[in-house]
Amino acid sequence: MSANAPTRQEAARQFSELIDTAFFTALCEPVRIHILAKLIELGPSDIGTLAEDFTQDRSVISRHLALLEDSGVVRSTREGRHRYYEVNGTAVLATLEALTQQVKRVVTCCNC
Repeated sequence: MSANAPTRQEAARQFSELIDTAFFTALCEPVRIHILAKLIELGPSDIGTLAEDFTQDRSVISRHLALLEDSGVVRSTREGRHRYYEVNGTAVLATLEALTQQVKRVVTCCNC
């Protein structure tokens, strides 16, 4: 193990902290994954446009979007009475890159 490598306990704690976040919780629901896929397909969209493709009520889609926004997976802008949602690609990429770096540290520490 190199001098800069964390101990196994430190690596496990850091990995758990990174995985046990609102970001990954938001991605654990199939409907939210479907919402993300629609946002990727359509680009910035309001709830009415997104809800057309779902069997759930608009209020349910709205709650899913709020959770995705709170976790940083999507962002929104308001234009008049409409709120438009889009995937927050920069934040998603930063989170996944941080996860990749942490996995590399765990592999180094554990000789996996």
